Amino acid sequence: MNDRTTTEFNTQCVIACHHYDGKGSVEAITLEAISDVLAVEDGSYVWLALYEPDELVLGKVQEEFHLHDLAVEDARVAHQRPKIESYGDSVFIAVRTAQTVDQRVRFGETHFFVGKRFLVTVRHGSSLSYRTARARFEREPELMAQGTAGGLYVVLDLIVDNFQPLLDEFSAQLTQLERDILSEDFKPNTIRELYTLKQDLTRLRIAAAPIADIISQLTRLRKELITDEIQLYLRDVQDHAIRLNDGIDTLREMLSAAMSTNLSLVTVHQGEVVKRLGAWAALLGVPTLVASWYGMNFKFMPELEGKWSYAVLIGLVALICIVLYRRFRKAQWL
Repeated sequence: MNDRTTTEFNTQCVIACHHYDGKGSVEAITLEAISDVLAVEDGSYVWLALYEPDELVLGKVQEEFHLHDLAVEDARVAHQRPKIESYGDSVFIAVRTAQTVDQRVRFGETHFFVGKRFLVTVRHGSSLSYRTARARFEREPELMAQGTAGGLYVVLDLIVDNFQPLLDEFSAQLTQLERDILSEDFKPNTIRELYTLKQDLTRLRIAAAPIADIISQLTRLRKELITDEIQLYLRDVQDHAIRLNDGIDTLREMLSAAMSTNLSLVTVHQGEVVKRLGAWAALLGVPTLVASWYGMNFKFMPELEGKWSYAVLIGLVALICIVLYRRFRKAQWL
């Protein structure tokens, strides 16, 4: 089946426009044909997938589905907070998405327009394609029989599942950083990497946390869209989202502990360096003090005329240094 619709309104932003008859049949249609299809009261529905649509396409989509102006404006402008809004017979949902791009976590958004006979998904920013979600939807008749709510479920399920590899990756990074923290070699970049990881975890928490609440509101407010059967599926997604949030919170706590441990070890390491410097300064101070006494060029000084004065003085200085060295070693300052 062709996954890209070509119309005069379509650039690269129209990913798919499919008509489902509710009995297992799927047909690719154009944007202009949507209103004609929906005009027939036969229980069929349409799933339209968009990626960063321009105003021309959104205007046509609004015309075909009779969407509310405020909802379309939200879909046009990205950077929406995660939310669910009810507009007459349809619902607007905004959720955050995330994926790894060039070894950094990038965040995007997906907006949903959900009605009894239509589902519109609008992706912005970094977001994996929902082609696999549509493929799953079309090969499972029990989901297709649930209509647009079934399509909403498979996309939300994919979004939540896509967060888990990121969490696993963060966990692996933290494990490596913990090894660096506890290693003998001090690495100045460790605290920077810990701080960057905490930033990414915080942003991931902000993206993932509202999904469970959105699903709860959806099942409570729109009984006509969410049947008892599809509620079972959505509760499974909600459970995954809650467990994901718990995992993020646990990892954040471990990360905070790792940062505190790193700072404590750095302080201890600096203290050890100061102790060693102090011990060596004391050892060097003894001969320096004695040499300074006998370098003052006074005429009448003791031991200047003695035959063994120099040897005795050297031995005494050496003995004092040895005693100090043994004391410092016993105190583990050296």
